[in-house]
Amino acid sequence: MNTLTYASQPAALDSRRWLALAVLLIGTMLPPLDFFIVNVTLPAIRADLQASSDVAQLVISVYAAAYAVTLILGGRLGDLYGRKRVFVGGIFGFGVASALCGLAPSPGVLVVGRLLQGISAAIMAPQSLASIHALFPASEKNRALSLYGATFGLASVGGQLLGGVLVSTSPWGLGWRSVFLINLPIIVVAIPAALALLRESRAERSARLDVPGALLLASGLLALVVPLVEGREHHWPWWCVALLCLSAPFLCVFWWYEKRQELADRTPLVLPSILAARGLKRSLAAAFFFYSLAAFFFVFAVYEQAGLANDALAAGLAILPLGIGFFLGPLCAPPIARRLGSRTAAFGMILEALGLVMVAVLACIDASSWLVFPLFLIGAGQGIALPALVRLNVDQVDTRWAGLASGLVTATFQISAAVSVAIIGGLFIAIAPDGAAAHDVRLGFAVASLAIGAALALAAGLSWKR
Repeated sequence: MNTLTYASQPAALDSRRWLALAVLLIGTMLPPLDFFIVNVTLPAIRADLQASSDVAQLVISVYAAAYAVTLILGGRLGDLYGRKRVFVGGIFGFGVASALCGLAPSPGVLVVGRLLQGISAAIMAPQSLASIHALFPASEKNRALSLYGATFGLASVGGQLLGGVLVSTSPWGLGWRSVFLINLPIIVVAIPAALALLRESRAERSARLDVPGALLLASGLLALVVPLVEGREHHWPWWCVALLCLSAPFLCVFWWYEKRQELADRTPLVLPSILAARGLKRSLAAAFFFYSLAAFFFVFAVYEQAGLANDALAAGLAILPLGIGFFLGPLCAPPIARRLGSRTAAFGMILEALGLVMVAVLACIDASSWLVFPLFLIGAGQGIALPALVRLNVDQVDTRWAGLASGLVTATFQISAAVSVAIIGGLFIAIAPDGAAAHDVRLGFAVASLAIGAALALAAGLSWKR
């Protein structure tokens, strides 16, 4: 079988595919929304549940780690057992976990709920991308992926604002619990809609799940992601360093095992022959450097508050131009894609890098009032590049392995986010530690912005050479 060819058009177009897309975009929206929406609720959670700062941090980091580690497995489950079935199971599990979080009587129960949310999100999210790949012909795929990118951008940037509104207004007296319970009416509508509208798709050849491979991959990714998520917060204790050292051996053993499984004509969790495609390796590398922008949200929040003396609400409003650009960028992507083709992703990343250079200059000369335009440019570039880069990766493989490709690219994004926050965030803190003067904070922000811009320029180069 040839797993390296571009996917063909679906054999029979589903007349309800655009309605089905609306349901799939719920699965796109919920995972990033529930990551960002919790950030502003931590003080209220700590006060209500009498949680320590370490436990409160786990509410975020447990979700991020579980999501990153389970994404490839989630994509593979859809390939093997049906993307519709797995999507419905994932969104149902996400609803149960959201209810557990919203009704949590103690910090421990809340952390368990967030762990289950992260796992359910990772099972649900790859099915959206894989199903778009299977449902839409090449002529419509850019438009569908543009809506995917706009939804992702809206959820990522709007989550913090929605969290602030829910906590401050406290509907029905629920306070912070409303940020989790708001998922339930959405899911109650989404599940029957998914059952009615989604068409089942899966790999042609039925196979068993590669459980040993899944365990080896989870061990290697946990050893990599957990230290990156927790290390900076805990000042890099010995166990973080030890886990990082163990991650490479675990992942090497995993890769050796997967090669043996494929040579024995079994179906491994990740098919090594798919990654043998030179184009896929390059586009996955571009995806890794592309998502270094995750570190920008961290350093921008500190810059706004410690460098410009703004409060948390003002800092949240200041990022809005980026969010508007992120929402509008994907909607402008189809005509750009018709002109630039496979270089659309590189074009978007060049816009981002340009915006980051402008941000660094404005920070150095203390001209923050002019940040609106470069922030919009960064968001628009991200919105243009995201769907194009996703397509560069997913189109490298046959439709039957779309779940695997979707899980790979989304996991690459999440691992990149953890790595960039650890490295670029660490660089920022080295220049501007706690209590640093405003001038040092502005300098650290400028240096971090240039580092992110350099990573995006590298990603543009990797995606340009096709």
